[in-house]
Amino acid sequence: MSDNNKVTRTIDEINSRIKAGKAVVVNAREMADIVRDQGKVKAAREVDVVTTGTFSPMCSSGMIFNFGQKPPMIKGHKIYLNNVPCYGGLAAVDAYIGVTETIENDPLNKVYPGKFAYGGGHVIENLVSGQSVHLYVQGYGTDCYPRKMLEKDITLDELKTAVLFNPRNAYQNYNCAVNLTNSIKYTYMGPLRANMGNLNFATAGCLSPLFNDPYLLTTGLGTRIFLGGGIGYVIGEGTQHNPDPPRNERGIPKLPSGTLMVKGDLHGMNSRYLRGVSFAGYGCSMAVGIGIPIPVLNEEIAWYTGVDDSDIHMPVIDYGYDYGAGKAKILAYVTHEQLLSGSVEINEKKVTTVPLTSRYMSLEIADLLKDWIQSGEFLLTQAQDKIESN
Repeated sequence: MSDNNKVTRTIDEINSRIKAGKAVVVNAREMADIVRDQGKVKAAREVDVVTTGTFSPMCSSGMIFNFGQKPPMIKGHKIYLNNVPCYGGLAAVDAYIGVTETIENDPLNKVYPGKFAYGGGHVIENLVSGQSVHLYVQGYGTDCYPRKMLEKDITLDELKTAVLFNPRNAYQNYNCAVNLTNSIKYTYMGPLRANMGNLNFATAGCLSPLFNDPYLLTTGLGTRIFLGGGIGYVIGEGTQHNPDPPRNERGIPKLPSGTLMVKGDLHGMNSRYLRGVSFAGYGCSMAVGIGIPIPVLNEEIAWYTGVDDSDIHMPVIDYGYDYGAGKAKILAYVTHEQLLSGSVEINEKKVTTVPLTSRYMSLEIADLLKDWIQSGEFLLTQAQDKIESN
C-alpha cells in the first residue's frame, strides 16, 4: 500500500500475502456486495483478490495432441478419434480435434433422430475422465513415412502431449437469442420456439471473468487461470475480439466484445469442468469451466469487480429472420438480473428465459479458485502483454 490515502498494491505484494496465508480472497458475487455496501475505497483496502467463474458452451475450443509413432513410421493424413475427424495438416503425428466436429456422416443427428449427437467435445471429456477412445489414422505413404494405417485404442495417459487449446473463450457479453418466425429454429444458442416462445442467454453475469475486468487491466498474455479443472493460461486475445464496443457507465460492453485465447495441459484437468454438449438440430460443442483471478491493485479495479447483475445489460437478437441473414438488429436490452428472474418482457410480451450457462457451476469454479489461492496452491501472474481494450 502507498502512504497516501490512495490504495495501490502490486501482484508481487499480493503473492507474498498468499504465501504467508494472509491474502483476503472473495468471489465476484461477494465482491459485488462489499462494493455496494462499503464502497470501492474500503473494498480496495480489504480485498486482495477477486475470483470469477463461468461454465458455458464455448464452441471455439479443441485439443492439440500427438498420438506418437510406432514403427513403421506414419504421416497422419486422415485422423479420427471415436469416428470424429481431426485435422492432420501439422507434423507427422500431431493433430487437432475441434469440439464442434461431429461423427462422420451425421452432423445434424439425422441418422439417429432424437438421440444426442457425438462430437469432439465428447471425445475430450471421455479422455479426461479416463476412458479410452479409438484412434484411426490413414497415411498416404512416403519414403520417410511408409506406413499407411494405424488403429488402436488410446487413453489420455498414453498421449505425451494433449493440450486444450481454445481460440475463443470467455466472451465478454453476448446476444440473448429469440425467434420471431412461426416455426422452431435450431441454433448454437439452443432450440428457439416460434413467435418468441423463449429467450436463451449465455453468461455467468456478475461472476463472469471479463465483466469483472471490462478493460482487461489485469488479464493479458501469461495470466494464470483455472481452466477445465486444472491450470491454464491466457495466451492473447481470442478470435473475433472487439476491443472498442459501446459501453455503459461501469465499462460493461453493450455488444459481444472481448474474447480470450487460452491453453492448458489436459492431463491435469477434470471432466467435471469439461463436458461435451449437443444441441438438437445444430450439432456439438463443449461446456468449458474458466475462472480468472482479478488482483485488486487499486480502487478502480475494486470498482469494476463490484459489478452486479443489475449493471449488466444484454442485447436481444432475432435468430429467426435476422441473424442467419447477417442483418441482426437489437430488439431490446435486458439486464442479467431480469434474465435470472425467469422471464422478461420484449415488445409487450412476457418471454421465458433459458440459461445456457450454469450459474451453480460458475460459482463453484470461482469458489474452488478462491480455495486454491487461500491455500497457497495458486499464485497470480503478471500479464506480459496487454490485450487491447478501449
